[in-house]
Amino acid sequence: MSFNSFSEFLAMDGHGLYVWLSYAIAATIVTINLVSPLLRKKQLKAELLRRLRREKKAV
Repeated sequence: MSFNSFSEFLAMDGHGLYVWLSYAIAATIVTINLVSPLLRKKQLKAELLRRLRREKKAV
């Protein structure tokens, strides 16, 4: 497929909205799938540190 201008490329023969929206949704899902475990790992580490400190104080 060949486009004569950048605006034609963005429009994708009238299908641009669907094409770019699907790319945006896919990129959002991939980003969430990459960031979510990292945030959860950080949360778990903090929780384990709090638990260890609490157990040290109890002993």
